[in-house]
Amino acid sequence: MKEFLIATSSTSDLPRTWLDEHHIPFISYSFTVNGTPQQDDCREESRAANFKGMRAGDDLQTSMINEYVYTEFFRSLLSTGKDVIFLDMSEKMSASFENARNAAEQIRKEFPNQTFSVMDTRCISGGLGLLVMNMVERMESGESFDQVVAWGEANKLRIAHRFTVDDLNYLKRGGRVSNASALVGSLLNIKPVLYVPDVGTLDVVKKVRGRKTALAAIRDGTLSDLSKIDASGLNMLILHADCLTDAQWVRDEIRAAHPEIGEIQIGSLGVVIGAHTGPGLLAVFYLCSARVPG
Repeated sequence: MKEFLIATSSTSDLPRTWLDEHHIPFISYSFTVNGTPQQDDCREESRAANFKGMRAGDDLQTSMINEYVYTEFFRSLLSTGKDVIFLDMSEKMSASFENARNAAEQIRKEFPNQTFSVMDTRCISGGLGLLVMNMVERMESGESFDQVVAWGEANKLRIAHRFTVDDLNYLKRGGRVSNASALVGSLLNIKPVLYVPDVGTLDVVKKVRGRKTALAAIRDGTLSDLSKIDASGLNMLILHADCLTDAQWVRDEIRAAHPEIGEIQIGSLGVVIGAHTGPGLLAVFYLCSARVPG
């Protein structure tokens, strides 16, 4: 069976240690901190430092990856002689995806004897990371290129994404809420509960009063999903932006309700996604029967 590799982007929000351990190449999104250019290196210490800086007033701005950078990255992958599966965040969430698709078309002409799959994952952040982890596990267990791609396409819409953020002003800046909504929400301590539906956008599904209520809504939505499946051994991922205590509370609540569940991994949110959501984001990702916002 011909060898192949899986590659992703830094917005899969996987830890650098895992990416290095499994030899997963990734393309880095760029950002600026107070105007100084940076590259997303996927390191936990970089993430923690940037979120603490944001709390202190640092301004983070992100930019998309251009077609030339994708082309060079893809060329380096195909030059190994292996077929390639590339997984980036949802087309609906990033203008970079169109650049990746255009670059892929060019690279396929340069390497006509190799297979190159660019998947619209309909996932972001840890949801994308969970998809990558599952597909890598199948690759490492000996499944073929076609089998791994087929599993990804069949299961990508089963990855639930449940979020809350602490500061509506970050969503306002990204156009997720209006100026008026952000102002009123801040005054009334309104917290949004967000979800990624099948189309791969990030939608506000409800607004609740207070952080604890928002965390409880994420817990309750997760438990509702788990009640519909056999959760035995199911692995979950919780990402946070400088709010570890909240992540641990959600983990413990889920574990108490479902002691049969598998590993619940806690990690730091990636800097690029975090620049749009702010410190205090809490997100839970897992495989479910189907994406249901409530």
